[in-house]
Amino acid sequence: MDMKNIINIRIAFALMLSLTMVGCKRSSSSNESRATGWKINDKNGGFQYNTNFKEQETSPGLVFVEGGTFTMGKVQDDPMHDWNNTPSQQHIQSFYMDETEVTNKMYLEYLDWIKRVYPPDDPNFKLIYQGALPDTLVWRNRLGYSDMMTENYLRHPGYGDYPVVGVSWIQAVEFANWRTDRVNELYLEEAGYLKRDARLTDVNADANFNTDTYINSPSSTYGGNADVLDGGKRRQQTDAEGNPINVYAKRESGIVSPEYRLPSEVEWEYAALGLNELRNYNTIRGRKKYPWSGQYTRSGKRKTRGDQLANFKQGKGDYGGIAGWSDDGADITNAVKSYMPNDFGIYDMAGNVAEWVADVYRPIVDDEFNDFNYYRGNVYTKNAINEDGTVKIVTSEDIVYDTLSNGKIVPRNLPGEILQVPITTDDTYLRTNFSESDNINYRDGDKRSSRNYSDNFNEDEDISDTRQMYNSPKHQVVIDSTGELVKTLDKSNNRTSLINDKVRVYKGGSWKDRAYWLDPAQRRYFPQDMATDYIGFRCAMSRVGSKSQGGNKTRQ
Repeated sequence: MDMKNIINIRIAFALMLSLTMVGCKRSSSSNESRATGWKINDKNGGFQYNTNFKEQETSPGLVFVEGGTFTMGKVQDDPMHDWNNTPSQQHIQSFYMDETEVTNKMYLEYLDWIKRVYPPDDPNFKLIYQGALPDTLVWRNRLGYSDMMTENYLRHPGYGDYPVVGVSWIQAVEFANWRTDRVNELYLEEAGYLKRDARLTDVNADANFNTDTYINSPSSTYGGNADVLDGGKRRQQTDAEGNPINVYAKRESGIVSPEYRLPSEVEWEYAALGLNELRNYNTIRGRKKYPWSGQYTRSGKRKTRGDQLANFKQGKGDYGGIAGWSDDGADITNAVKSYMPNDFGIYDMAGNVAEWVADVYRPIVDDEFNDFNYYRGNVYTKNAINEDGTVKIVTSEDIVYDTLSNGKIVPRNLPGEILQVPITTDDTYLRTNFSESDNINYRDGDKRSSRNYSDNFNEDEDISDTRQMYNSPKHQVVIDSTGELVKTLDKSNNRTSLINDKVRVYKGGSWKDRAYWLDPAQRRYFPQDMATDYIGFRCAMSRVGSKSQGGNKTRQ
């Protein structure tokens, strides 16, 4: 082979090698950016992100509910002719739901925390504790003896695992907010971002933990107490120059949990039906009547044949049946987990107590506008910002109290929280998905949707005063110049409805209700600032990441 051929071969080989190298894809790992090739979580700084995150951890008290499509609404006979939940197809994202109702023991833990952090013997905080107390007088009956329940039901250990009652919708929401902060506080402590046991030893009114504050202004948490914020083991890790690494956990850490909240109505109904295992024609098409299978309230299984499957009123003067094996085991409420769970593993979605859900009540569910994660009640706010660009943290001197329609006084915000303000037109300019802060009345009662539209309608007036279809009483509670409450009842005979923007949906039957109300599709409403002896609540939490646990499902 002559020299010329050897040279040509070498050139061809070099060219082929270079083309091969160009075509090769640079190997990458989960800690290398696919956008820039830079290292993620570099010890010398840069972008910090939890690349080892698998899936959301199930937070305390919750069970997983895999989302999907279902027929929401009443498909059974409707002898009451309510027609307020006609069947519609809805889709729900996966979420988590409390395994049981919130119990007296759980709520007492909340009251104990408030009492320690905001001592009621301090005049500045007296109304905070009083505003959280359940109304134990709901048990009283003018023609019945009930003082035993009034005095003992909330606090006696004999009722510790019974569902809490006498709690208004507003109080239930505040409990869920408190629960969010306590769970995230523990998560961050266990991950080494907070001093161990600071939640017990270092907490006070102006030095406590709030999740949103930690995310937006972590140095302001615990009132800026460096001993708590720097006391975790994470603070002891440093880079090559001795600077602390990951002093604060961000959303990107995956440690901070989504919030506990009240379930939406559609979430509650979906979870109650327990459409998890038996995907037959009746369940998919919405023919399931109860959280359990079958058309009856007694068990048909051989081992438990004849046992009642829920705690409800059997008939007039019959709250549990004849004493003995056929009794439902309770005359008032019963301890949670006293009856079999549904297919999601959730207890007492029928009977025991009815339950608050998040939605503002309207006689219709507007599935024509939205059939995905339906919810009515959105009021969008944003963080208040100081002149220096930082978020405004509420202090003990900034607490604002609201006087409710029943005269009860509750705090609007608590120290350590970020002050919230309504969004403005500047925030919504040219947006297509929403245009206002308060969306409770969207597609409801306006000129286009109201059959009883008034010729005297004034766009500048309060819509609740001009909407004839929701002409509810307008009671007034004001504080006079001496500081006394002045209560004025609206005794007008012209009122046609109890529906307004401050009534909330509650679902499920209770110990005081007939079997008719055990159907998960049933819906009723009650003022959000009032309480009863038959309405309790449970919490829910949104799911982040994959729809199913263990990742996306694939056919085998």
